[in-house]
Amino acid sequence: MPTNTSKDTAPADLYRHGLRLLLDKDIPAWVDLWDDDGVFEFPFAPAGWPKRLEGKAAVADYMRGYPDRIDLHDFPSMEIHRTTAAETIVVEMRGVGRLVETGGPFDMTYIAVVTVKNGLITHYRDYWNPLALQDPASDFTRKG
Repeated sequence: MPTNTSKDTAPADLYRHGLRLLLDKDIPAWVDLWDDDGVFEFPFAPAGWPKRLEGKAAVADYMRGYPDRIDLHDFPSMEIHRTTAAETIVVEMRGVGRLVETGGPFDMTYIAVVTVKNGLITHYRDYWNPLALQDPASDFTRKG
């Protein structure tokens, strides 16, 4: 799938494409999948981490350091569930890789609720487990 998605791109296809971009460490292309006014929420974010990002620029800033901290290798399990709203999906998945700074393992399970309109992500609620990231090397939001 090309980086520029069409307005007709199904949410599940857009999501799968986004995961491929994350594995390729192409954060700018992943951010391009977002609507300018998209909202990224983290209901279980630990103290010091953002709970809500508003707008594509905020998402880009948040994700900028991701590949420098987390070397994502695979999503060995993923299920995408359709909802009664055609533009919204629920995703259960697991991401694995390594922490760049320490070489330690990265193994995270997620549940995400994602809404796509006109081929772009407009809302993404990420229910990830903050207890899995107690190693400071995993904090890709820190500067430096």
